Amino acid sequence: MSFEIILSILQENWPSYLRGAYMTLLIALFSTIIGALIGLFIGVMHTIPMRKKSIKSVILKIFNFLLTVYVEIFRGTPMIVQAMVVFYGVASYGYEMDRFVAAVVVVGLNTGAYMAEYVRGGIVSIEKGQYEAAEAIGMSHFQTMIHVILPQVFRNILPATGNQLIMNIKDSAVLSVISVTELFFTTKSIAGANFRFAESYVITCIMYLIMTFIASRILRIIEKKMDGQNAYQVEQRREQQML
Repeated sequence: MSFEIILSILQENWPSYLRGAYMTLLIALFSTIIGALIGLFIGVMHTIPMRKKSIKSVILKIFNFLLTVYVEIFRGTPMIVQAMVVFYGVASYGYEMDRFVAAVVVVGLNTGAYMAEYVRGGIVSIEKGQYEAAEAIGMSHFQTMIHVILPQVFRNILPATGNQLIMNIKDSAVLSVISVTELFFTTKSIAGANFRFAESYVITCIMYLIMTFIASRILRIIEKKMDGQNAYQVEQRREQQML
């Protein structure tokens, strides 16, 4: 393995590498957004207060039980198996699912199962006094969630959501089993054509590292913007100096 060979492979195949990286980023981004929405929905559903001995509470318990089953299944099985079941399971009914759509669905559902636990932890971390205060001024449960609880939960789960995005960038490699043309599948094709497996995958490793590094830095910037503490302290010091 030499630098010259790596450079020659990159020069010959850089459009294919870029297309694979683009597909990887699209799958990771869309699936993380879908997973976050699923996680928020499940987290809110699990916090709905239930009255004893009512039809609404029975229906809600059954629905929450089904959501719990979904979370346990997708958290307890490998994503590579989930991809095979979803893609070929749909095909067994005579419908050929688009591979990109299948990839987003599989990774999104997998992400949603993990995000549900993150959201639940974020909601539980909020002090009960805030619920009581919202109820005291006449807010319903959903109004409390939308206006009081969820804005705080968003900030609390942002690091976990960022980690999930980075994991999705890396874990999208398993989607090669259903022939999704992401970065890993593209590299398999390139390495199979030039028989330079080590050099071809070194390029892929570097590209994954670049994508995850950039994603983590962007998320850090977003976290700092949402905190706003440093900006507040600087402005406070300016006011003190003016006085």
